[in-house]
Amino acid sequence: MGDFNHPDICWRDNTAEDKQSREFLECINGKFLLQVIEEPKRRGAVLDLVLTNKEGLVGNAKPKGSLSCSDHEMVEFKILKAARRAHSNLTTLDFRTADFGLLVLT
Repeated sequence: MGDFNHPDICWRDNTAEDKQSREFLECINGKFLLQVIEEPKRRGAVLDLVLTNKEGLVGNAKPKGSLSCSDHEMVEFKILKAARRAHSNLTTLDFRTADFGLLVLT
């Protein structure tokens, strides 16, 4: 979360004009991150970003007004309850109890 100051990025199309912004997008995409702020917040640009690695983990992102006399806006969002992992019947071997002296090397 933060002000990344890449006003030329179009998050809807995942494109950018500036080389540094394109590199930033490549980094975001390479780490499989999603940007969840949808509405432009400052001067028609999305600058204050909330990034997540899981769709549905962050929700209700909305502007909450300026912080004092700054041109930055506060962004409120909720971290939604993470999905519970399904119980697995997968057996895991505990090699700490193995007797490696019984292994025959050929």
